[in-house]
Amino acid sequence: MATVELTKDNFEATVTGNGIVLVDWWADWCGPCKMFAPTFEAASEQHDDVVFGKIDTEDQRELSMEAGIQSIPTLMAFRDGILLYSQPGALPPAALEEIIGKVKELDMDAVRAEIEKEEAEEA
Repeated sequence: MATVELTKDNFEATVTGNGIVLVDWWADWCGPCKMFAPTFEAASEQHDDVVFGKIDTEDQRELSMEAGIQSIPTLMAFRDGILLYSQPGALPPAALEEIIGKVKELDMDAVRAEIEKEEAEEA
């Protein structure tokens, strides 16, 4: 599956309406972003069960600010609408594959239970 362009209009629906979503925050002027792009694209071709989205931080400034993006490229991993991973930096293919594998392996019932526990403790 090829990568999809995400914008403020489709970001929320994409992240909450699909199982696993990886998001690459990038800009055209960013050298590390250009280095990471082929790795991200190649992974998108190998994992049909994952949505790979790209957000141009220059075009989507408001969305970038809402997401707290301070450095690019930044990779975010969502599953069932829950943000599980968010780190800046271009990853080598093996590291990206490791993240995808870990996100797929997660017991989401346990993740949701942990979130509920943390929210209850904060209340």
